[in-house]
Amino acid sequence: MRTPRSRRLGRSVGAVLVVAALGSACAGPSGEADGARKGPAKPAAGQPQEQGAAAALDAYVEKVRKQRAARVHAAKKWGLDRPPLDAPAPPEVKPKITTRKGFETDGEGLPPVFTTVPTKEKIVFLTIDDGAEKDPELLRMMSELQIPYSAFLSDYVVKDDYGYFEKMQAAGVSLHNHTLNHRYLPGLSYAKQKREICGMQDVMEDRYGKRPPLFRPPYGNYNEDTLRAAKTCGVKAVPLWASEAFPDRMEWREWDRDLHPGDIVLTHFRGKEDWKGSMADMIRRVMKTITAKGYAVAKLEDYV
Repeated sequence: MRTPRSRRLGRSVGAVLVVAALGSACAGPSGEADGARKGPAKPAAGQPQEQGAAAALDAYVEKVRKQRAARVHAAKKWGLDRPPLDAPAPPEVKPKITTRKGFETDGEGLPPVFTTVPTKEKIVFLTIDDGAEKDPELLRMMSELQIPYSAFLSDYVVKDDYGYFEKMQAAGVSLHNHTLNHRYLPGLSYAKQKREICGMQDVMEDRYGKRPPLFRPPYGNYNEDTLRAAKTCGVKAVPLWASEAFPDRMEWREWDRDLHPGDIVLTHFRGKEDWKGSMADMIRRVMKTITAKGYAVAKLEDYV
């Protein structure tokens, strides 16, 4: 026969199992569940340990339920068939990133160039380039849907409204380097390439408080001088992309025209003047594709 104490312990164990089953359901833009690393709050002084743990877990489960309901509501609001899938918790140790075969230069010790992050998880990474379109609807949509993404900025198109990207950064988005003027870098001398890359590092530090560790060359074009210059500017890695999203289609780098674990997805800050739809239309297209294929969007900086 179970005693009152054993019933209380059973309740605590059951709550733990519920939380484990929910996984990262309350993961925000950073990909980390709120409180996941800190664990349940400690019981107040004099409160029985089992009751305090059970109450904390009950509150956590209720918080997850509300967040999931809010995400379902947001998906309907923004025209998605179903809400985005929840990404797993990020790895405790980031995977080792190496240059993709065929993308190497002769130099050694240079930042790796890659299109996919090594992982077995069904996750992809969403990145947005340049900063030409500053659509406030995008900020609301991504925040309400809790979709993580990374922005690679060029100063010549962001300098008319640095504040837009400050709002983005405040929402948890990481901002990275896409050069000052979006030039074709292999056509420039080493000194001019360094000016394009290091100059943008200076802008990022001045405007956003940090010299970013990631850099994406315009058009995905680079040579050894590009990587040498990037390294001197503090760049640690050069993520390219495996697929590209538009409001009306997806374009693929790989022969099978499909997503793969760890793929980096590229899109741009664009609007109806440049393509067939708004940024919200583009997000709807790419998220329907990603979710239908059973993938979640994770935060690139948690893995690189």
